[in-house]
Amino acid sequence: MAIGGGSAMDTAKAVGIIINNPEFSDVRSLEGVAPTKSHAVFTIAVPTTAGTAAEVTINYVITDVEKKRKFVCVDTNDIPEVAVVDPDMMSSMPKGLTASTGMDALTHAIEGYITKGACAISDMFHLEAIRLISQSLRGAVAGTPEGREGMALGQYIAGMGFSNVGLGIVHSMAHGLSALYDTPHGVACAIILPYGLEYNAPAAGKRYRAVGKAMGVEGIDSMSDDDAAKATIAAVKKLSADVGIPADLKGILKEEDIQFLSDSAFADACCPGNPRDTNVEEIKALYRSMM
Repeated sequence: MAIGGGSAMDTAKAVGIIINNPEFSDVRSLEGVAPTKSHAVFTIAVPTTAGTAAEVTINYVITDVEKKRKFVCVDTNDIPEVAVVDPDMMSSMPKGLTASTGMDALTHAIEGYITKGACAISDMFHLEAIRLISQSLRGAVAGTPEGREGMALGQYIAGMGFSNVGLGIVHSMAHGLSALYDTPHGVACAIILPYGLEYNAPAAGKRYRAVGKAMGVEGIDSMSDDDAAKATIAAVKKLSADVGIPADLKGILKEEDIQFLSDSAFADACCPGNPRDTNVEEIKALYRSMM
């Protein structure tokens, strides 16, 4: 039984896989898409945060402390058999954790909607998740039961979507920040998300209108594609600011670490799903734009 946030559930997934696939006893061998043969041990997942959706995804993230990096494992054999998603289990989260995990869920939904692998079915999940999260996160941070319930459902639905189609560079860039500086994953995602949307606009900007509409942006139907994209990014920034997330990486990111972080982000399993093809130099420039 896995009870906790994403780290607890991801640890349980890795343990469950290794027990039934002992040839992968070195957890590093599970990075990427490992050819495991047996499903993990029977697992019941009970999330206590509203963000990662680890209880319903085929992904888990492991921190390699020695190499100061996080790596993503993707395996259909790791999905828990039972997920108990109860907002009461999330009611004791402090405001900061509620905000950061909630923005992680929004990032899942938006990145999943614009990823290269997006399809009609995943779009359905992601747009509903964006709507629920946008309506519920401020209330959840304030501690309202309605906000907690909306976030519990929204993050779960987002997981149902992105687990099938992947994510993008916002997550690949966020993983390194969390591993190197111990920055909360949701905070890293929330800071990077609007910059990532601006970067990806040439490839995916026409999809932003639907994101903005799901977020409740007024008048977006009558806007040009360019204005709709800008209004959507502004709405993401506003929600992030409203729940207390910093606007940039000042005081977090160090110039001497940018090469290492960029190399790690480009090698991350989430990077290939990004709607715009990228490279290490462009990721370096994107990191620097947040300083």
